[in-house]
Amino acid sequence: MKNLFPDFEKISSKQWKNLIQYDLKGADYNETLVWESLEGIKVKPFYHNDEDFVTNNVTTQNTHFAVLQAIYVHDLNKSADKANELLKRGAESIRFIVPTKETDVVSLLNNLENPKAVYFQLLFLDKETMLKIDNEASKLGFEVYVLIDPVHQLGFDGNFFKDGNSDFETLNEINQQANNINWLTVNATTYQNAGANMIQQLAYTLAHTNEYLNRIKDFNKNITVEITVGGNYFFEIAKLRALRMLLNALADEYSSDITFHIIAKPTRRNKTLYDYNVNMLRTTTECMSAVIGGADAVENMAYDAIYHKTNEFGDRIARNQLLILKQESYFDQVNNPADGAYYIENLTTQLAEKALELFKHIEKNGGLITQLIEGTIQRKISESAEKEQQLFDEGKEVLLGTNKYPNKEDRMKHDLELYPFVKQNPRKTLIIPIIEKRLAEKLEQERLETE
Repeated sequence: MKNLFPDFEKISSKQWKNLIQYDLKGADYNETLVWESLEGIKVKPFYHNDEDFVTNNVTTQNTHFAVLQAIYVHDLNKSADKANELLKRGAESIRFIVPTKETDVVSLLNNLENPKAVYFQLLFLDKETMLKIDNEASKLGFEVYVLIDPVHQLGFDGNFFKDGNSDFETLNEINQQANNINWLTVNATTYQNAGANMIQQLAYTLAHTNEYLNRIKDFNKNITVEITVGGNYFFEIAKLRALRMLLNALADEYSSDITFHIIAKPTRRNKTLYDYNVNMLRTTTECMSAVIGGADAVENMAYDAIYHKTNEFGDRIARNQLLILKQESYFDQVNNPADGAYYIENLTTQLAEKALELFKHIEKNGGLITQLIEGTIQRKISESAEKEQQLFDEGKEVLLGTNKYPNKEDRMKHDLELYPFVKQNPRKTLIIPIIEKRLAEKLEQERLETE
């Protein structure tokens, strides 16, 4: 086939700008068409290889991304049966949320029918449980991950599992004894759910990872990183790519054997109680960003998750959204799909550079844990959250069906199975926890009171 491109005259970025300026009929180019994100990144109306051609060293394996679904383990047999049912219906990997160390994790592993991977999210820190899983994993034909993160526990809950010294001592012991599981986890989901901007999310995730690499001796294995994805489509793609770049650069300073496994799921920050079906649209684009950005596993969020208990219909819709992306939209057919897209590459570079600068500042001031204890991280996230909240309250940050085009006939008071707002739980903590809060909470509470 003839290559058509040589038949067209090459147009420079200056020529494009002149044409745009002409069409603006005297309006200022920068004021009219250039906008600034919450991260302070100026976004241009077009990108051109004259001045925006950058190639970031990011490798994403989109052909390998797995559809992940979670199960809270109340009843052992029911949980195993549900896991196998999900696997038959299209889920490829399972996350078991395990509340107590009395749970028979070995039985759960041995009753699964050929998953791609299994994740045990432990709500406690117990070496014996982890070593049981490690011992059993050596006999299995699939990957096993244990998701346990004392630093996240500190930030989210306000306390370590036991105390900082004991928690890290346990992790060092596990590092010496566990060879068959992927056990070191960086759970960075709270940062975005609480309102941190993207640069903060990246920098805090990097500093979070660095705490472990500093405190666990001779670590040279896989690290699982959990993140959330919001609705700013192209920025979120770039965020994931920048995250992988930064993590790889950090790992190279410690050991070339360290690898990263990224789990992504939609943020709770922009989900709404009213006009809840719009949540399906939000989670769809967020899952798209996760896949294109290079997540290894994607766990979707049910459209009704903020106010309904886990239910078969919500789970099925969430799973099918990912299956449509994979099996009908062919999102798993091409690796590195964002490579060479000038806009995404440019965003990736800017996010990575700004996040690296903030990361260095955190490290110069004692690291993430020190700044959590001092309250600096909480204050910075709160400032970013308040800025975004003000934009939402003014209608500049739009959530359709909630602060724009709301359906006044919606009634939700009698549908609430879960409390969808920030819960108050006064107790003694080592630090002030990072508080996760949705943008629409205040508005929704006002509407509920008037139903």
